[in-house]
Amino acid sequence: MNGSFQVWLLVALGGAIGTLLRFALGGWLARATGGVFPWETLIINVTGCLAVGACAGALDRGALLSPPLRMAIMVGVLGGFTTFSTFALETFRLAAAAQWGGVFVYVALSNVLGLGAAWLGHRAAYWA
Repeated sequence: MNGSFQVWLLVALGGAIGTLLRFALGGWLARATGGVFPWETLIINVTGCLAVGACAGALDRGALLSPPLRMAIMVGVLGGFTTFSTFALETFRLAAAAQWGGVFVYVALSNVLGLGAAWLGHRAAYWA
């Protein structure tokens, strides 16, 4: 099997697993908490951040994962589970490199543009 195709296939499979985990856990948490406050999203995002931090830390310490398996776990499973974990890890890495301007700009733009895009998308549904 072509190495590039193998990576794509593993990421897709990992993404399906992460998405199904989010769906199952999110549904269970919503039922368990009553669904008024978005606890399920908060818990999933924090859990994904913990998992991506642990994976990145293990890899930084020399954990032996092949590049395809690393992509399947970090991009596929955790990306399907929550993309917020990627945002958190990227922000952490900017801070670890003392790129404080980058931290501020990335966090501010991600939140302001993300909220603005959500508003615009919501309004566009009414304009269409």
